Amino acid sequence: MPDKNTYDAIIVGSGISGGWAAKELCEKGLKVLVLERGRNIEHVKDYPTATTPSWEFAHRGNLTQKEKQNNFIQSRHFSYREDNKHFYINDQENKYDETKRFDWIRGDIVGGRSLLWGRATYRWSDLDFESNLKDGHGVDWPIRYKDIAPWYDYVESYIGVSGNKDGIPTLPDGKFQPPFEMNVVEKYFKQQVESKFNDRHVIIGRSANLTQPVKGRGQCQARNLCHRGCPWGAYFSTNASTMPAAYATGNLTVRPHSLVNRVIYDEQKQKATGIEIIDTETKQTEEFFARIIFLNASTVATAFILLNSTSNRFSNGLGNGSDQVGRNLMDHHKGLNATAEVEGFEDKYYFGSRPLPLFIPRFRNIKEKRTDFIRGYHVGANAYRTSAKTDNMMGAELKETLCEPGPWQMSMNAYGECLPYADNRITLDRNKKDNWGRPVINFDCEFKDNEKAMHEDMKVTIKEMLEGAGFKNIKVNGAISFPGNANHEMGTVRMGHDPKTSVLNKWNQLHEVPNVFVTDGSCMVSSACQNPSLNYMALTARACDYAVGEMKKMNL
Repeated sequence: MPDKNTYDAIIVGSGISGGWAAKELCEKGLKVLVLERGRNIEHVKDYPTATTPSWEFAHRGNLTQKEKQNNFIQSRHFSYREDNKHFYINDQENKYDETKRFDWIRGDIVGGRSLLWGRATYRWSDLDFESNLKDGHGVDWPIRYKDIAPWYDYVESYIGVSGNKDGIPTLPDGKFQPPFEMNVVEKYFKQQVESKFNDRHVIIGRSANLTQPVKGRGQCQARNLCHRGCPWGAYFSTNASTMPAAYATGNLTVRPHSLVNRVIYDEQKQKATGIEIIDTETKQTEEFFARIIFLNASTVATAFILLNSTSNRFSNGLGNGSDQVGRNLMDHHKGLNATAEVEGFEDKYYFGSRPLPLFIPRFRNIKEKRTDFIRGYHVGANAYRTSAKTDNMMGAELKETLCEPGPWQMSMNAYGECLPYADNRITLDRNKKDNWGRPVINFDCEFKDNEKAMHEDMKVTIKEMLEGAGFKNIKVNGAISFPGNANHEMGTVRMGHDPKTSVLNKWNQLHEVPNVFVTDGSCMVSSACQNPSLNYMALTARACDYAVGEMKKMNL
């Protein structure tokens, strides 16, 4: 069995970072096994609703009350809908405990959340990488922008990122395809905001949606139906991009229905030798072996695997001599939705349904420092035509009115940074067992005073920008979200200089078990306020390059 189940590398998880690890390691000549807990999904073939007209859905995309009750966690998130619910995990079979509420939104498929992500693709600057060191929260990042910049270039050039070179020091420009275009109201909004607030930039969003075809993938059709899976492969996903590249090498094996239970650690060799899985169809356990292991199961699942991988040396979990595994759980906070009516421009319209918003980069605590909170947030916005009013209309009048667009409206929201807190964490309750006989995960995580103060400031700045643009009937609604609901969970297996206060080194290796690498969101040391997925991809490509080099030197 060891001979049959032995590979050069094992990757746990097939999402954004796992897919990148598969591509990089396979292209470097390694025989690679990808273990994925979910079912297999083939690009195009397994997107059953991708081209279904909205009127053919029984509930027009909405969930029934029974579906909400059965999937009581996934339905907390706006992205879980009638037209893509088949991609998500079954909450009844995968329950967890919440000392404090945490919305763990998960795919259960090969490709993971790479099929479901919002595709926002932003670089960090040293403002972000140096923040922990400068204000004393968390530990210092062991890397800086110069260390990851070449890997940003590499990843962006491959996945295809549409965007504009905006020349904003705190939001570095990248390798971009042509940007999507702002509509007429958005251009007016940009002009008004930038003329009245000298600290704010309004730019078109940067997104992993192709505006030009690349090999094997077509141009975005501006349908804004990405959440169903894209038959053109026009947005980046494991299924459309990195997995086909890995398969093309002849070096890839993917095993779906493989729930990873633990990493196997050899006390004599002082290294990890493999992975134990539970087959979710047969409930049988099986072991697989490799020289190196990449954990890319997602922030919470990766922390679970390490905590559950106990041995004589690591009674508190593999590589957890620092007691930091599971701690410092972060997510962006959101929850506000602002709308305003826009007068004029009634003779103007726009083409298609652009799959990304405008982006207003962080402007707080850059030059002028506030006293009520540290760090900052970004703001998203878009303008659109609403539906014409059809109150009390029938027959021909109703049909004719429905063919006419209604007034313009502006919508805005914001995502804010969460600080790393040691007591925001997951733990394992070994007195309880889940459906697979494993310890039950418990979440104890909350947004604290800094995030709440930042959230209050969002209300002020969003309203003042809408007022500054001269828009009418401004409404700012909502409350701060619960952790997890931004779907940007990070931390739990953080990088750092010191093995006493961190789990991973600057190459994403476990300090204490160097042949295990972690490059998903769990490796993050702080959260910034930008969408984080580009970091995961760049760090993964960088770590793979390093790992193969170390293997060739016989250091792993």
